[in-house]
Amino acid sequence: MKLNPHQLLRPAQFVEKALVTAILDGTYATGASLPNERRLAEQMGVTRPTLREILRHLADEGWITIHHGKPTVVNDYWQEGGLRLLSTLSKYADCLPDGFSTHLLEVRLTILPPMARRAVIFRPKVILDFLDKARNLAENTRIYSDYDWKLQMLMARNSNNPVFSLILNDFFSIFNSMALTYFSAEKARQASRTYYRDLARAIGDSPKAVEQVVERAMEKSISIWQELKSRSAGACFNPNGIGE
Repeated sequence: MKLNPHQLLRPAQFVEKALVTAILDGTYATGASLPNERRLAEQMGVTRPTLREILRHLADEGWITIHHGKPTVVNDYWQEGGLRLLSTLSKYADCLPDGFSTHLLEVRLTILPPMARRAVIFRPKVILDFLDKARNLAENTRIYSDYDWKLQMLMARNSNNPVFSLILNDFFSIFNSMALTYFSAEKARQASRTYYRDLARAIGDSPKAVEQVVERAMEKSISIWQELKSRSAGACFNPNGIGE
């Protein structure tokens, strides 16, 4: 089946989605060769220039390696990809590899506690003022997602280390996608309300207490996330039967 010209996705978006999901679901496994340009463009119903544009984009992110005059090969993106790859992954949350979301939350568990400790050393009032707003959060998934991300970024920007902000900026798209699922659960919102209250109290104690509160909250969020994911299993999108 070829691309429907009336499809909502633009041709370049369609090609990216088709190739990335085919890589994520194992249709094109690590080390596999993609069909040649002509055949792949025909399979997808797009022009070769459109296909080349996306192939170059995916190569830049580390998904594939283009060998001129030879087949294009799928990389081990865990080993050869970069942080830019995260923003592409975030578009296809239903197709994330097993354990990827938990690995990402574990990275946050490593980064966020010391970042929060630094933020309350340098700008405790800024963090406290923002936490005060948590008391009036409406029971809405998007509101919680936005608030939680803004709190993390506020900590990063007040940590006196600009590298934290650079790191979190690359995580935004995928965390935003995950947060909408996470905060759809009342249990998750309740855990976060408790976290915000405990964090505000800890700022009055010591930076070390803040770090401990954040660490416990991040561990709790991993537990809740794993529980939510165990209840649902997404089916990976594979347009046009790519690879079949």
